[in-house]
Amino acid sequence: MTNDSDSSSLIRLNIGGKKFCTTIDTLTQREPDSMLAAMFSGRHTLCQDPEKGYVFVDRDGEHFRHILNWLRDGVVPTLKDSKYTELLREAEYYQLLGLIDGIHAILNKTKEDEELDTELTRTDIIKCIQSERVRFRGVNLSGLDLSKLDLSFVDFSYACLRNVFFSRANLHCAKFKDVDAEGTNFHNATLRECEFTGANLRGALLAGANLQSANLQDACLINSSFCQADLRSAHLQNADLTNANLEGAILEGANLKGAKLSNTNLKDANLQRAYLRQVNLRDTHLEGAKLDGANLLGAMR
Repeated sequence: MTNDSDSSSLIRLNIGGKKFCTTIDTLTQREPDSMLAAMFSGRHTLCQDPEKGYVFVDRDGEHFRHILNWLRDGVVPTLKDSKYTELLREAEYYQLLGLIDGIHAILNKTKEDEELDTELTRTDIIKCIQSERVRFRGVNLSGLDLSKLDLSFVDFSYACLRNVFFSRANLHCAKFKDVDAEGTNFHNATLRECEFTGANLRGALLAGANLQSANLQDACLINSSFCQADLRSAHLQNADLTNANLEGAILEGANLKGAKLSNTNLKDANLQRAYLRQVNLRDTHLEGAKLDGANLLGAMR
């Protein structure tokens, strides 16, 4: 693509089939270190429709209008919490650091408001974890900020953990059996050997988390984000990963028997020696994925 020297020139975008029109100024000025700014810096060749001039980006276009409005006005849109999680995924993809911070600020404010309805506070949790065996089975902890705490071996089974902030927490060997953790943030948390059997993790953020040998059997992981997560030897039998984002995730030796991978993003994921027998991979995005040694007997591709 030949870029016009006039930075205000119009740019036509096709984002996953949705059409948008904007300017180079809009795409480059507010977030100069973003992927969009790099794309339209003139240094890269872009995939452009030769007839109508649209630049194609293979992403879901549903939230791109919010991306553009952020770049134009610097205002984070008012959305439901589940939609913020989806928008956050797109902001991370486009590397829009200001928007990412803005979304986190809103989600944290929501969590603070929700703490008024929870049974325990962060201070209560800190006091409890000083004892040897800690159980929060069936307790409502929705919206709490439990980031950076050592919660290893804690039993959260059957608890309501909606929108809890576990970022960078140590949750080694913690139990999350049948929890409701919809929209919960596990970003960069340590989740090695955790049990998530039957858990609802719809829309959860697990990017960068360490989930080695974790048990996510039968878990609902629809729309969750596992970008760059370490899932080596994880148990994901019958897990529902529909629309989940596992781009760049490490799934070496993971067991995905019976898992639902419809529209799942596994681009550049490491699936070496993974168990994928009879898994339907027809609608799965596997561009750049490593499948050396994977068991694909009977898998539909």
